[in-house]
Amino acid sequence: MRHLPRLNAVTLLATESLTKTYGGRVTALADLTVAVEPGIIGLVGANGAGKSTLIKILLGLLAPTSGRVSVLGLDPTTDPAAVRARVGYMPEHDCLPPDLSAAEFVTHLGRISGLPRSVARERASEALRHVGLYEERYRPVGGYSTGMKQRVKLAQALVHDPDLLLLDEPTNGLDPAGRDAMLNLVHRIGTEFGISVVVCSHLLGEVERICDALVAIDGGRLLRADRISAMTSATDVLAVEVSEGTEQLAARLAALELPVTRDGRMLLVPLAEERTYDLILGAVAELDLPLHRLDQRRHRVAELFAPREPSNV
Repeated sequence: MRHLPRLNAVTLLATESLTKTYGGRVTALADLTVAVEPGIIGLVGANGAGKSTLIKILLGLLAPTSGRVSVLGLDPTTDPAAVRARVGYMPEHDCLPPDLSAAEFVTHLGRISGLPRSVARERASEALRHVGLYEERYRPVGGYSTGMKQRVKLAQALVHDPDLLLLDEPTNGLDPAGRDAMLNLVHRIGTEFGISVVVCSHLLGEVERICDALVAIDGGRLLRADRISAMTSATDVLAVEVSEGTEQLAARLAALELPVTRDGRMLLVPLAEERTYDLILGAVAELDLPLHRLDQRRHRVAELFAPREPSNV
């Protein structure tokens, strides 16, 4: 990812000094410059950060106040139809007609995208099979669960075989099991189907789990854009976790003059020298504790945007 992009056909998405204001008073995006390469990309930020505005501009549904934008080498401000022919969009809010079956609805969206009727029916069945709704495709959508409705929205975004998916809060309203299933499905689409995916979410943990890269915005401004691997690099801290006896181990390490802090069940010890490993292993063995984990701690994405100090033992 590059912070000062040259807009070209190679880059998946790019903006340059992109600004959007409403009524000359409310600024949704402010001088946003970023370039994104193909893959599974997380677009994150709190509610009101400008994520939905950016997606609408990428789709050509909103015109920017100033700046430039490129999607798959195309300009959505001058050629929105060409962009939408190559992009699938899954909206956040429930927008499904309750009286239609999933097959009818997804076929209709395929027809709108320009597919012939027979091809649209075939593609609709295939898309619904991919999202796990093939057996339920003839039931009215109004009788579907929230998770099934989310899958219908994903299927209609896939029906015209796009090069890019824009998913706005795809796990919205789902329980933990439903979230896991949706995230696994999105990851499979991004890795097995050869389709790039932008996942718009306010949940950093979800993004870290499935995405290759991250674009974080706040108040319409870019906070950071980078590969997830670069953001979660190893730290100079050892994470130690035992199945039982955490307090005993913490006390023993402190007696060995190792500075110890806590993060939940984990003990965090600065890796000051190579013998730190041996001191920890010796303390665990001396106390006869079941060692669950001993390795270098990696940053979590959430820590980069909401840092917190671990409590002292």
